[in-house]
Amino acid sequence: MGELAAAAAMGDMRISLGRLALALGGSALFAAMLGALFFLAAGRWDLPWFWAYVALYAVFCFLALLLLDPGLLKERFRPGSNARDVTTVSIAKIMASAHYVVAALDVGRFQWSGDIPAALQATAFAIAALSAAAMVWAMVVNPFFATVVRIQAERGHRVITKGPYRIVRHPGYVVASLLLLAGGVALGSWWSLVPAGVLVVAFIRRTALEDRFLHEHLEGYARYADQVCYRLIPGVW
Repeated sequence: MGELAAAAAMGDMRISLGRLALALGGSALFAAMLGALFFLAAGRWDLPWFWAYVALYAVFCFLALLLLDPGLLKERFRPGSNARDVTTVSIAKIMASAHYVVAALDVGRFQWSGDIPAALQATAFAIAALSAAAMVWAMVVNPFFATVVRIQAERGHRVITKGPYRIVRHPGYVVASLLLLAGGVALGSWWSLVPAGVLVVAFIRRTALEDRFLHEHLEGYARYADQVCYRLIPGVW
């Protein structure tokens, strides 16, 4: 019995170490990709707020890869069948990339936005960091936090009512919007808010579509919607 318990403990340790290695490697890779996008577009390296943002992105990716349900990670990288609104996923990728490139071109090469006060950048960075933390919270609480709209029946899809889902029905879109908008200011670029704004509009459209779909197809969602009245902003919508 003692040998079996020791073997089981070693197996758990291997799984934990494997997950840690995945989190470290994945976060380093994603941060390197974002850094390359930033600094190639900017044409310079001496941009401390950009380095801070890359570090924030690395921490966000590390925590997500370490803490998320393994089934959710698989779903996010390779969604199952019958996905709805894949268009928004494509828009999100394009507009997020444009957001970062415009910020880098603005601050690094052309200075379109001029000087943004350091205090305002610091405040915006703090909001972006809190938004990233809230995003991880929502993703950990909700193991069905997919990139596409679909019922994940094979994974036992159910209504989630814990954590930020007690406040609004779609907290992920709220904090993603805050992360984008505050991130642009933190980087020092007003112009980066243009593609970010397009993406926020896409998030609002997705929220309406997804909420209607869940009302129609997810058991218990209508009752949950009666209890949590607002989709994105308490008291507004």
